[in-house]
Amino acid sequence: MNKLDSMKPGSSKRLTYLSLIVVAVFLGWLYYAVGVNHMTVKNTAWALVPSLVAISLALISKEVYSSLFLGMVTGALLNAEFNMVEGLNQLFPDGIMDVMTNKNNIGILVFLVILGTMVQLMNRTGGSAAFGMWASKRIKSRVGAQLSTMLLGCLIFIDDYFNCLTVGSVMRPVTDKHKISRAKLAYLIDSTAAPICIIAPLSSWAAAVSGFVKGANGISIFVQSIPFNFYALLTLLMMVFIICMKIDYSSMLLHENNARKGDLFTTGKNNKGDEGSQKEKIGRVSDLIIPVVLLVVGCVIGMIYTGGFFDGKDFIDAFAVSNAPVGLVLGSSVALVITIAAYLARQSLSFDSCMDCLPEGFKQMVPAMLILIFAWTLKSMTDSLGAATYVASLVEHSATEFMGLLPAIIFVVAVGLAFASGTSWATFGILIPIVVSCFQEVDPQLMIISISACMAGAVCGDHCSPISDTTIMSSAGAQCNHLNHVTTQLPYVMTVAAVSFFTFLVAGFTKSALISLLFGIVVLFLFLMFIRRRLAARQTNAAGT
Repeated sequence: MNKLDSMKPGSSKRLTYLSLIVVAVFLGWLYYAVGVNHMTVKNTAWALVPSLVAISLALISKEVYSSLFLGMVTGALLNAEFNMVEGLNQLFPDGIMDVMTNKNNIGILVFLVILGTMVQLMNRTGGSAAFGMWASKRIKSRVGAQLSTMLLGCLIFIDDYFNCLTVGSVMRPVTDKHKISRAKLAYLIDSTAAPICIIAPLSSWAAAVSGFVKGANGISIFVQSIPFNFYALLTLLMMVFIICMKIDYSSMLLHENNARKGDLFTTGKNNKGDEGSQKEKIGRVSDLIIPVVLLVVGCVIGMIYTGGFFDGKDFIDAFAVSNAPVGLVLGSSVALVITIAAYLARQSLSFDSCMDCLPEGFKQMVPAMLILIFAWTLKSMTDSLGAATYVASLVEHSATEFMGLLPAIIFVVAVGLAFASGTSWATFGILIPIVVSCFQEVDPQLMIISISACMAGAVCGDHCSPISDTTIMSSAGAQCNHLNHVTTQLPYVMTVAAVSFFTFLVAGFTKSALISLLFGIVVLFLFLMFIRRRLAARQTNAAGT
């Protein structure tokens, strides 16, 4: 029996009820302050309250749907100044219904359904099981399985959405075989999604960042910022260290210990995930390789098509103006059709079986889609409350007062904003133009470091936020309980974030990427060695007693 099984159900429920009572009292106070006394909330720190309510409730109650919904309700009431009728309009027509009619949002949802269908097709043909058997003969250890997952994530750097779901579907059979917890798999997927995309010049993220740098060559500035993107670089090193040194700590240690005993999920339930379907049929490795290759090629072509590559633009410029959601839908839909045709031609599946995978793929992605819709709605609430304006003024006022400390300050602000809003792209849009306007003429090198700090902090906040779309899709890709993924990776993310903060302090004064990065690597390594010795001491004490 693991610790989760031995917890008293009543204690968790009491904690949830207590947190709901606290939220109710808080909303009552806000009603008095805003609805009665007309306290100003727009363009102030209060604009971040809806996100903080949702995140706090999710971490306390371990239930994400109601937590997000209550955050949305808080945002709607604040926007409507506690007018109930107007609040309902803010919540549904101007909230949920509005984000669901956004073309880009619909594109992401369609992309999820297509990828879910592709996963079902690969499982039905036995391609996933065949790849698992093939890989198990070559990957002999838990370390090898984790490094292979990390390597695949690094290779798929085009887009974080595509990365999350593709790496998960390909590597689940391998990690399951070596008894690696789904929480650890989700962490590896998440850590090679945004952190890789933000240091890859040929990615949708590079295109987005370059678009926010006005009056300069955006791609050139992006490339110059890569050596200073300490959070992304140290995250990759963190994965290598914990895998090769076999270090796990905090709640991830519980999940990994349970996985070694056969419980991959640490849910207290007998959840066997994909294993049952994989044992029904063993296909060919090509049944998995063909769809994955088609997806990669199709999505790349789809993205550069939306950027005008076939109208004469070069590859880099096409990426810089590409519409990722539309390109991913176009590329993945073509890949799906070709995959079905290939399976039918090879008689891997019947036509009826292929069609059955469509609703099954949709059902597999419903939890992730629902969380995404709620998260998008919550973000629209904070946007309308003026969270971006508040953070922009905060950074702009402090920019000229703390020159050497600016990169570290920018990093912390970006982490907080991305964590509360669940998006890093919006954080880029808010902070990068401020940094460029303040330092482009004064100190170009400090501008580059500060832009890197903005990107690093945004990725860090996005990486650990429960309402981030990348975090949500990493859970979906690993088929891991979403809040299990959030709570297990949070200590790892905070470790790298703390080291990155001090590294940016060093960079602000030395302005040297090499010196600063070496400092960060040494500090991170020493911290993990300290954790390793503490864990060894605990095991020794436990054995002695």
